[in-house]
Amino acid sequence: MGSEILKVNRLSKLFGPGAEQGIQLLEQGYTKERLAKEKNIMVGVNRVSLSINEGEIFVIMGLSGSGKSTLVRMLNRLIEPTSGEVLIHGQDLRKMNKSQLREVRRKTISMVFQKFALFPHRTVLENVEYGLEVQKVNKAERREKAQKSLELVGLKSWEHVMPDQLSGGMQQRVGLARALANDPEILLMDEAFSALDPLIRRDMQDELLELQEKMKKTIVFITHDLDEALRIGDRIALMKDGELVQIGTPEEMLTQPADRYVERFIEDVDLSKVLTASRVMRRPETVTLDRGPRVALQLMRERGISNLFVIDRAKRLLGVITAEDASQALKTGASLRDILIEDGPKVPPETLLNELFEVTSSAKVPLAVVDEQERLLGVIVRGAVLGALAGEVDNKEVSEHGLHS
Repeated sequence: MGSEILKVNRLSKLFGPGAEQGIQLLEQGYTKERLAKEKNIMVGVNRVSLSINEGEIFVIMGLSGSGKSTLVRMLNRLIEPTSGEVLIHGQDLRKMNKSQLREVRRKTISMVFQKFALFPHRTVLENVEYGLEVQKVNKAERREKAQKSLELVGLKSWEHVMPDQLSGGMQQRVGLARALANDPEILLMDEAFSALDPLIRRDMQDELLELQEKMKKTIVFITHDLDEALRIGDRIALMKDGELVQIGTPEEMLTQPADRYVERFIEDVDLSKVLTASRVMRRPETVTLDRGPRVALQLMRERGISNLFVIDRAKRLLGVITAEDASQALKTGASLRDILIEDGPKVPPETLLNELFEVTSSAKVPLAVVDEQERLLGVIVRGAVLGALAGEVDNKEVSEHGLHS
């Protein structure tokens, strides 16, 4: 992730007469319910503070009425905050005049809504280039940018089709392409996929993740769907009654819930679809090829294990040896290279646990976790995977002897 691009400081939105007074009353300890009952003031967002980094997908989620959509609309001042700051590159949106704000909306922030909001009388291409047309970008340039955006979202050959000829998922792709045509730094997506059928929604999530690999945009994504948040979010902010309950990575939300509300929110989540190999791997026991079978066997006896991973001086994985093979090598005079198993199973650290079941169940040696340079980061065995799914995320209950069971 890059440096901080957007920061919110004690941002609030109150509705009703005397909203400014309501802020003071909140500071004095009034609850949302008391404000509504005694002052007829409704709290939409209550003193929220958070920061978002360049290039991350930051998900804001919560149940209906939690304040998430109000919050995202304050990030570009579609809704005027009652108090607080919205800082983009350190500049406060609330202090900008109409001309400055218009410029930010044109060049820095784009928004994709739940309803596709396409013009029915315009073609797909004309819809995508509309924002550039408003900016008075010349026709050739805006057409080129619009076509590039359509290509990004997989609609290259649909330029001249009318919106009512498209499926819901394709219409949402047009909305996304329109937002991308301005090449914004920040993309706000308010329940962008919630109107879609489940299968199309899943496809759009995949599409967004693929696009993000290419674009590296900063995306603020609003959803009420926990599975969606866990699937696409680099970090998640959970809201309740206008307040921020917890911010964290998907794994942090699942393994370190801030309170009982978060625990209840996540209790039905399938951990195998969220936790990764890096979360359950253990420190590997290693040896280099210049050591002999006798040294390898001694190391295994001392550590109570039956396998050793072989690495080079740069910690790159070369393979694995077993105690049985090392014992046989002592008798025959073979070297570690002669008994090296080079085709043992290995995965990158971001691999999800549900992808490890088949590998760990059939593997004769532990599963190696390696980075892009093939450096050995850790090892995983069946017991670690099952322990994580049972809630033993740190695997402290899995014994060293069980490392190779």
